[in-house]
Amino acid sequence: MPVKKFAPDYFLLMLISTLLMIGITMVYSASEIWAEYKFNDAFFFAKRQLLFAIVGYIAMILIMNVEYWTWRRFSKAALLVCFVLLILVLIPGVGMVRNGSQSWIGAGAFSIQPSEFMKLAIIIFLAGYLSENQKQMIYFKKGLLPALGLAFTAFGLIMLQPDLGTGTVMIGTSLVMIFLSGARIFHFVLMGVAGMAGFAALVMSAPYRIKRITSFLDPWSDPLGSGFQIIQSLYAIGPGGLFGLGIGGSRQKYYYLPEPQTDFIFAILAEELGFIGGIFILLLFSLLFWRGIRVAINAPDLFGSFLAAGIISMLAIQVIINIGVVTGLMPVTGITLPFLSYGGSSLTLMLAAFGILLNISRYAKR
Repeated sequence: MPVKKFAPDYFLLMLISTLLMIGITMVYSASEIWAEYKFNDAFFFAKRQLLFAIVGYIAMILIMNVEYWTWRRFSKAALLVCFVLLILVLIPGVGMVRNGSQSWIGAGAFSIQPSEFMKLAIIIFLAGYLSENQKQMIYFKKGLLPALGLAFTAFGLIMLQPDLGTGTVMIGTSLVMIFLSGARIFHFVLMGVAGMAGFAALVMSAPYRIKRITSFLDPWSDPLGSGFQIIQSLYAIGPGGLFGLGIGGSRQKYYYLPEPQTDFIFAILAEELGFIGGIFILLLFSLLFWRGIRVAINAPDLFGSFLAAGIISMLAIQVIINIGVVTGLMPVTGITLPFLSYGGSSLTLMLAAFGILLNISRYAKR
């Protein structure tokens, strides 16, 4: 175990804090009209986001001071608990249905989304597995198959909810980690072919997914149906121009863009802060990704490297998909923008994950 301890990466901490403050501000700005109409309280979502941010930030600071290799000892137990929760959420009366997905357990606004916690649990487990079996990863049966079997079992349970967005992020992160472990390119080509066939089957199995694909290719073919969100998102981004309409100046939040504080918050941000604001957010995420990769490269052991790579890959995949959807470059998948979108489970999970990353940075080579 590493023994030389440094101060955490304060630049990384500053980037997280900056994104978090921007997120709270934008959640209020994007949701005030909808919150006033639905709950008679313009600060309804902002107050909850602030509470989630405080709880998550405290958790991040506490976890930042817990030696990262400690999580390896609890990885199997954490994974088992997440699998149990993924099964429980599918039971009628236990799982809560929102926007067509039975993905939450809890009561009212204070509920958890087990699939979000599975993303982190599987990263920690795979980091331990890959660090112990790196030499076996060139073999399909002995190395690759057990890791893939675990990831796709979790993906299958998540798809029963269904939640394609979260499942895609989890599988994408797992594949990045497996690739970095030294798995053969030939195996990835075979998996790519199988994955494309499986994705096509998933799309064809549900009419709403077919509509999402067709609306992505031509949203104006069904402007009041499947293409509505993408069109309204583009109507928000376009008028923002170079400098935007100013904080609070969004027009699309006036019941045009559904629940703009969640998956499509970047559209409201681009409308109010313009091209410059959007580029600034992308710059912050790019710097965050760079610092995370730096921690992964300089981690003192394989477990730390895989763990850091998994956490930063999860963030990067989620950011790419979310902004790709908002700008019309990808089909709608229902993925939040880390640190910015409204959502308790996703925000606290991401802050906890970065608490682990910050702890790894304390032992990284200087």
